[in-house]
Amino acid sequence: MSQHPTLNRFQFTEDLAICPLLNGMWQVSGGHGKINPKQAVAQMFDYVDAGLTTWDLADHYGPAEDLIGEFRRQLIAQRGAEAWTGVQALTKWVPRPGEMSREVVERNVDRALERMDVDCLDLMQFHWWDYGDRRYFDALGHLADLQTAGKIKHLALTNFDTEHLQAVLDAGIAIASNQVQFSLIDRRPLVKMAPFCAARGVKLLAYGTLGGGLLTEQFLNAGEPSRWSLKTASLGKYKQMVDVGYGWQLFQDLLQTLAKIATKHQVSIANIAVRYVLEQEAVAGAIVGARLSIAEHIAENLRVFTFQLDDDDDRQLEAVLSQGDDLFALIGDCGDEYRR
Repeated sequence: MSQHPTLNRFQFTEDLAICPLLNGMWQVSGGHGKINPKQAVAQMFDYVDAGLTTWDLADHYGPAEDLIGEFRRQLIAQRGAEAWTGVQALTKWVPRPGEMSREVVERNVDRALERMDVDCLDLMQFHWWDYGDRRYFDALGHLADLQTAGKIKHLALTNFDTEHLQAVLDAGIAIASNQVQFSLIDRRPLVKMAPFCAARGVKLLAYGTLGGGLLTEQFLNAGEPSRWSLKTASLGKYKQMVDVGYGWQLFQDLLQTLAKIATKHQVSIANIAVRYVLEQEAVAGAIVGARLSIAEHIAENLRVFTFQLDDDDDRQLEAVLSQGDDLFALIGDCGDEYRR
């Protein structure tokens, strides 16, 4: 049964509670429509006031860190410093492989602190492109030192596979979470990553849970879209996963099944898709893109916390999903799609 029956905070670490439905800020990085910064910050108040208080961002998500900094300043100005304590901003550092000296690492951490206008980062999620370049251990060692120095509350990884996550843990570096692609159309984490994380006390943060919008009513009973008709970078990215693992007809069968389950629970297809991921082993949170100043789905998103999937729902979904190809065999473990 689910570990997230309500909107109650999920105890991510001993000293950090998060909302298990995270607001993803990749959507402000470009390729998803033009962002109006003033309107975006104003809309961030709506998310937080609804209880959606946890933001997922990165150094390379365009103005994401700057938007968090401006939101923080406005929130404190309007409601006092105490108001910020209820918000969590989880950022990432995605460096190009190169020298990972203490100076280089600290400079990038300081840049995030400055852009976000905070004294300490709640969570620094680290990505590395090339496992053959072992300087990622140098970077993580310096990040751990900066954690001890009080600039970072917790360290995490993003898009590491199980083997290299284990290597980091075995090197004595404490890792709170690993952020991976995880959805009904990409269940690779279930093969190795989720069981390993459950055994080692590492949480999973799942992105791509809606397949960029593919797992919604918009594509139910729709003809297969051309590459050029997909309006956002996310849709293009996740359509490739459908092509590799399912094909459009089987994907339609999945959407039909989701629609039936959604009707039963009086929610949306998107709600079922997110709920499915939240109920998987080791998952602490699912990231849903926030298209700030362009569109918002706050009320709909909150319905994720009003129901649970039952055994019959799971059987129906498995009957369709089991017909797809083995993405783990075709692509590899989590994150391998970035290193092929």
